[in-house]
Amino acid sequence: MAPRVLGFLVPGALAQRTGGYLYDARMVQGLRAWGWQVEVSELPGVFPGPDATAAAVLDRALAGFAAHATVVIDGLAGGAFPEILARHGDRLRLIYLLHHPLGHETGQDAGRSAWLLERERAALEHVEVVIVTSTYTQTVIEGWGVPRARLRCVPPGVAPAEPAEGPLVGEPAMLLTVGAVVPRKGQDVLIEALEQLRDRDWRAVLACDPSRDPAFAGQVSARIAAARLGDRIRQVGECTGAELERLYRSASLFVLPSWYEGFGMAFTEAMAHGLPVVGTTGGAIPFTVPEEAGWLVAPGDAGALAGVLAQALDDPGCRRTLGRAARAHARSLPDWEGAVAAFNRALAG
Repeated sequence: MAPRVLGFLVPGALAQRTGGYLYDARMVQGLRAWGWQVEVSELPGVFPGPDATAAAVLDRALAGFAAHATVVIDGLAGGAFPEILARHGDRLRLIYLLHHPLGHETGQDAGRSAWLLERERAALEHVEVVIVTSTYTQTVIEGWGVPRARLRCVPPGVAPAEPAEGPLVGEPAMLLTVGAVVPRKGQDVLIEALEQLRDRDWRAVLACDPSRDPAFAGQVSARIAAARLGDRIRQVGECTGAELERLYRSASLFVLPSWYEGFGMAFTEAMAHGLPVVGTTGGAIPFTVPEEAGWLVAPGDAGALAGVLAQALDDPGCRRTLGRAARAHARSLPDWEGAVAAFNRALAG
């Protein structure tokens, strides 16, 4: 039997270590094990655009597939180009992978957000199936008028992990943050909250890639320096898997005050290590982190964030209880093998 060919279009290098790219890479690897011949196209250009180079590259990539081929398009690559998807939608079987709506990215002006939402809604009219990564996002997209029959929900898997051991006896509690340094992740809000906790004994590690938005990353670094917290907050940049594993194992709790998440893979990864979570109610986070696993506050509320961090720091017993519940919840979620199997079913129609 000839192998099933599957196109998989992503903006830039697939090896990037953000949640969306890690999800895509897991699916590519897993689908190959299911017998798909996955042809990955790493598209150059500025996505989501508008960018003439990105548009031309996307158009050429789609034109290169034989008629009736199945092609998965990461939403970041295709969401702002409905005309291009319309040009190829009748000839190809297009599958749209939507991690979160492009217009919901924090830090954009209202006009750009509205433009992206309009473009992405139009793009979805020209694909056969829309795969979303959370039930929350599925509800959002249904609200756009996309029929449920065209929607498939395939959440990320959770890899098994050793439980966190925390700092050595006598050392301060260690707060861990993982995520690109971009406005949506709220690192600036975290620094504002930590400024209010000088009287507590803590250290923080930001395992966050500063290259996504250098201007915002500079603002976060400047904020740390201005608050004179450089001796307590360590910025280690993007980490390899092994480096990140060591950080999870040595942490006391996980904190990420995102304004919005379409799922939040870093949260499930932290819970798999038995870490209690401090996050927000932005987007899908309450659907990802159950009440018994941590504390969630309104996005952007540095005072409330400081309050729950103080509670977490002051009560190690509560941290342990929440951490056990977090680990139990993570172990109840599908693993990556199950997630790939669900994605494979979604490709079938």
